[in-house]
Order: sequence, then C-alpha cells, then structure tokens
Amino acid sequence: MDFALITGIIGSIILVAGAAWPEAKKPSGKGKSAALKTIPPVKSIKNWLFAIGGLVMLGYAILNFLQGGAFFFVILQIFIVLTSIFMMLDTPDKIDVPITALAGAGLVVWSFFLFEGWSTVVFILGLCGVGIGYVMQTGTQRRNIALTVGSAFIAIFSYFEANWIFFWINIFFAIFSAYYIYKAFVDKVSSNPPR
Repeated sequence: MDFALITGIIGSIILVAGAAWPEAKKPSGKGKSAALKTIPPVKSIKNWLFAIGGLVMLGYAILNFLQGGAFFFVILQIFIVLTSIFMMLDTPDKIDVPITALAGAGLVVWSFFLFEGWSTVVFILGLCGVGIGYVMQTGTQRRNIALTVGSAFIAIFSYFEANWIFFWINIFFAIFSAYYIYKAFVDKVSSNPPR
C-alpha cells in the first residue's frame, strides 16, 4: 500500500466517525423539562473529528494530486480546512457565511479555470454545500441538509473521477447527515403530537 492511500483511509475513518458521532448537548437548566443546549464547537468531539479528518484529507488530496489525481480535491480540502477554522472558533453565521461564500466564490472561479466538463459543475455544487454546512451552527437542520446535499454532489464527482476514497467517504457522510435530518424530524413530531 502506498502512503497516499493509507493517509486517505485514515482521514476517511476520522471523517466518517465525525459524521456518525451525535451532536453533543448539555442541559441548559435543571429538571426533566430542561432544554438541551449545544455545547461550544471546540468542546465537541464531532467537530474535532471533522477538523482533524479534514486536515488529514488535505494531506491525502495533495499526495493524490502529486500521483496524478484531480486537483479539485485539493481545492475541496483547502475549503474544508478554512471552514473548519470558522467552525472551531464558533464565529457567528453572519460573519463566517459571507467570508466562506467569498472564499467559495474564489474557489469556484478557480475551478472554472480548470474546467473539465459538467463534472466540474457537480464538484462546485458539492464544494459550496459542504463548506456552508461546516460553518453553520451545529445541531441545526440547515447544517445537516447542506452537508447531505454537498456530500452527495462530491460523491457523484468522485465517482466521475474514479477516486474511491472520496467517493465512499462522501457516501457515508451523506448517509449519516441524512440520518440526523430524519432523527430530528422524528423527534420533533414525537414531541409535538397532533391533537
């Protein structure tokens, strides 16, 4: 096995563990009726797994590119590392979403200069979805929806590129994010039964 593949497998395992890890919550009051409040991102195991996994996958993307792989995965992981920094710093959405959108727009323009067909558009949609999902407030449906849709697009792009590390990691990421959308919906329905 080569070093790039080992790095990709390790990064994938870390990120899939992060996607599967439940959002950490703490009680905001006393008693059974106390609401649950999301803990700060820097204290969340899920977010640490996302951040570390993203950094390892940047290493994999660079090694893969040096071996002839697509440069688009390097762009993706640069964006993921940037959004991970915002996520861990818990910057408000009104600050990090515009900065992320601007950085994403820059990366989208760069991607168009590397345009290789319609698969590039699929990549760009995935890049935007995953990046926005990373910076959004943890534990929200909007975040899970963005991560699900973005991961699905990246999985499709990875399939076109025959990069099976990125393909499978994004398939699992989309499945776990979709599961949390479903779980939140079921929890909401069960806590507010029809009268």
